[in-house]
Amino acid sequence: MEALFGILATFIIFGGIFILVLLIIMIKQVDQYQRGLLFTMGKFRKIHGPGWKIVIPIFQRLYKVDIRVKAVDVPDQEAITKDNVSVKVNAVIYYQVADPEKAVLKVEDFYYAVSQLAQTTMRNVVGEVSLDELLANRDEVAKKIMLIVDESSDPWGINVNSVELKHIELPENLKRTMAKQAEAEREKRATIINSEGEVVAADNLAQAAKTIATAPGALHLRTLNSINDISSDQSNTVIFAVPLEVLHAFEGIGKKGAAAETVETIVEMISKKKENK
Repeated sequence: MEALFGILATFIIFGGIFILVLLIIMIKQVDQYQRGLLFTMGKFRKIHGPGWKIVIPIFQRLYKVDIRVKAVDVPDQEAITKDNVSVKVNAVIYYQVADPEKAVLKVEDFYYAVSQLAQTTMRNVVGEVSLDELLANRDEVAKKIMLIVDESSDPWGINVNSVELKHIELPENLKRTMAKQAEAEREKRATIINSEGEVVAADNLAQAAKTIATAPGALHLRTLNSINDISSDQSNTVIFAVPLEVLHAFEGIGKKGAAAETVETIVEMISKKKENK
């Protein structure tokens, strides 16, 4: 009797262990960011949400799909722009699985498929724009790539959120040419600004000369002011030996309005001075 109870206890213990192991094998966990596709004898049955699910071994299989947003780094792609310039473009694409059933049943490896589709589309789009458009309108080019990839991946249950162009590498000879162009453009601006300054300075000098010529005594005061400015420098001594008659003659330029009469006046004044002596 005791042997029978011992056998029964052993059977219960081993049976409980077997059932526990079987439950551990049968229970599958689906995380919050996942969806589980249940296949029974190779046929798709349904999609399981997050939680613990019982899957019968051998007869059933649970395939988990991550529905979080994925970032795919599209490697450098060498493409030729519309104006026949060879460039290397690198991008990153953000997408997520919108329909797990299509992502598993319609395409073998959706991650690889999206990456290859993005590379091909990027080369095609770059070939449709010129280099200047590619450098100036990167956002528009990226948006165009996103729309094409999103439309092509819809049958796979993939939703493309955005595409960003990370880097555009130009040939070295083209970089040098663009640098020369930028330098020439800056030199052009500097020359224009300098010439505009010369024009303004010439206008101001002409206006100043007109004011001095028409104002009595202005030339004399300007001469004295210049002598005062030069005399402030102690390292040099400058002497102006100009008769006052000559200064008065120059002051009369604005009044008489003729260069010939001014010269005759100066000569007459100098002659009278010599006679008096």
